[in-house]
Amino acid sequence: MAAGPNTTGALRHVLGHLLTPLLMCVGMGLAYLGAFHAPAPHDLRVDVVGSGPATQVLAQTLHDKGAGALDVRTVPDRETAVTALREQHSFGAYLPGERPELLVASASSDTSAMAVEKVFTKVAAAQDAPLKVTDVAPVSSGDPTGQGVFFLLVALSIGAYASVAVVGGAGAVLPLRIRVLLAAATSLVVSLVGTLFAGPLFHLVDQGLAGVWALSWLYTAGILLVGVGLHTFLRRWTTLGVMVLFVMLNFTSSGGIYRPELQPGFFGALHAFWNGAGFVEGVRGHVYFDGHALGGHVLTLSLWLLAGIALVIAAGLAEARRKPADTPHATPAGTSAGIAEEAEEEVEEAVAV
Repeated sequence: MAAGPNTTGALRHVLGHLLTPLLMCVGMGLAYLGAFHAPAPHDLRVDVVGSGPATQVLAQTLHDKGAGALDVRTVPDRETAVTALREQHSFGAYLPGERPELLVASASSDTSAMAVEKVFTKVAAAQDAPLKVTDVAPVSSGDPTGQGVFFLLVALSIGAYASVAVVGGAGAVLPLRIRVLLAAATSLVVSLVGTLFAGPLFHLVDQGLAGVWALSWLYTAGILLVGVGLHTFLRRWTTLGVMVLFVMLNFTSSGGIYRPELQPGFFGALHAFWNGAGFVEGVRGHVYFDGHALGGHVLTLSLWLLAGIALVIAAGLAEARRKPADTPHATPAGTSAGIAEEAEEEVEEAVAV
């Protein structure tokens, strides 16, 4: 009669694999709560429109009362204020007078526009005047909250990083060049699915759909190549690694929910060069702001793609240096079975996450 299962060994195996979701729990809590639990403005640029002593006094008073929350400046006229908003240099412009008006650009960030509106509603109320709010860069009708681009980012990211486990794990027995081709093909499919969501299905954007697809492909291709390259070195820890890179640090610093001016400095610093921010701000700039600063966001995504290519090259060199006995093609049957089992577990972990 065959011996029963080794309970101690099986328990050790399960506990070892439980470490990954527990680390994910800690990481997600630190990242999401750290980034989103208490949004508050700091150095949020707003303008007061006009000239003369009264305008200067109002701007200085708001700046002083804000205690670092607001960066208040004066601009001479409405046209200059609109230009600053459409170039995303400011997030609100207040025109004082008997009928005060606030200019915002909700396409830049709906939450930032709401924070600015809250401030200047109080200013107008102190003058016993109702505040008129004018949106100089509204979002499309299919994305009333302005956060649809962020959720598109989430869909693209999940499609890309979950595919890493399949291509890198289940495909570990395949030559690297085939894995890279699979990654490239998958990035194309995921980006097309995302474009379908953004346009015909949910109408998140009402123009520039081809550019949204191009940004989506650049973004997903970077994730897949980085993940496939990392898999050679991280093995079963790849799922955790890509979760850290493309979920924990990525979603929280993308600016899709809160821009850096409403977040702790760490996430604001990441916003300057992380790929999720490059995608979200790139789509916003392309769709709503006539391509303003689009080149910089495309550069960010391109550098992440180049990082993925560099990792794939490094992985190829590392795999070539391995001894034949260490490669999946030459392992004994028992070892091959272990590799297959580990790959299956990795895929299951990624899909479950």
